[in-house]
Amino acid sequence: MFKPRFEWLLVAVPAAIVVELVHAPAVVIFMVSALAILPLAGQIGHATEDLAARSGPQMGGLLNATFGNVTEMIIAFFLILEDELEVVKASITGSIIGNVLVVLGLAFLVGGWTRSEQRFSRASANLHSASLIIAVVGLLMPALFSFTPDATDFRREAVSVGVAIVLALVYLLGLFFSFKTHKSLFRSSGHHGEPKWSRGRALGQLAGATVLVALMSEFLVGALEETTEELGLSKLFVGLIIVPIVGNAAEHSSAVLLAAKDKMDVSIEIAIGSSTQIALFVAPVLVFVSLAIGHPLDLIFSPVEIAAVAFSSIILGFIALDGRSNWLEGVQLLAAYLVMAISFFFL
Repeated sequence: MFKPRFEWLLVAVPAAIVVELVHAPAVVIFMVSALAILPLAGQIGHATEDLAARSGPQMGGLLNATFGNVTEMIIAFFLILEDELEVVKASITGSIIGNVLVVLGLAFLVGGWTRSEQRFSRASANLHSASLIIAVVGLLMPALFSFTPDATDFRREAVSVGVAIVLALVYLLGLFFSFKTHKSLFRSSGHHGEPKWSRGRALGQLAGATVLVALMSEFLVGALEETTEELGLSKLFVGLIIVPIVGNAAEHSSAVLLAAKDKMDVSIEIAIGSSTQIALFVAPVLVFVSLAIGHPLDLIFSPVEIAAVAFSSIILGFIALDGRSNWLEGVQLLAAYLVMAISFFFL
């Protein structure tokens, strides 16, 4: 039987190159490039899945979260080059709330639809929830400092760099905690299945897809300015909603599919672990990269962005408390995201 496949969208990759070379309208370049990134992010996800199958659920989840964030990091890098720093900060916020509310929400909904409930490791979920609360503090304090009389440009930058160092250190110590000193708390029977490819093929696909994502991201960012003007969208909405949706495709697919197979520990590790990684590792890395490039990125977020991350963290804390999930909790997470997205659209 003739069935549509997600990989068919890969035709958008050569199409994006063509529309860029012929200098098509910016809206066309933006949309085709975004469309091309979706299957490429999926290819990164497939390659990572294959590599993760050779490890346990926790390491597999970490690999998925890390390489799932590669797309967003590449897009953010090109945004920094174009000095679109507000869009970068919005994409950081959008990625955090997108993973917590959308990816996890879909995982709970799809996985719990045919089951009364699903269970997952409370230790892992609670560790990530606590880490996100630390991230909220890391976002809130620089913003509060910026309103004080002492907040010169140099001091704002110094505070952001200092906070970035602390957040990155917390992330690294969290890995040491879960993989070394308290490894027994995170043991699980969940797994990714058997690898389908050789290690060389998986690494080759991962490298090739990453290079193409970088090229598509350059096209996407180059067309951003004109596209937002033509469509009447704010850059904040593009950063908070559109960029994370494009960048999170790999995590959407793998986390939801694993939840459907009742492998909730890995699904949770991907969805919540990715949010933690964005907040505690990716954001600090982008701060350091921006300093090296000469376009300093601070960690001073708007009140609405901080509120969105804070509410997402609180909701996650309540849901992860009992180590159980059902489809209604998935609907509740998705509903919370829709409420935020509607508000962001009119900002």
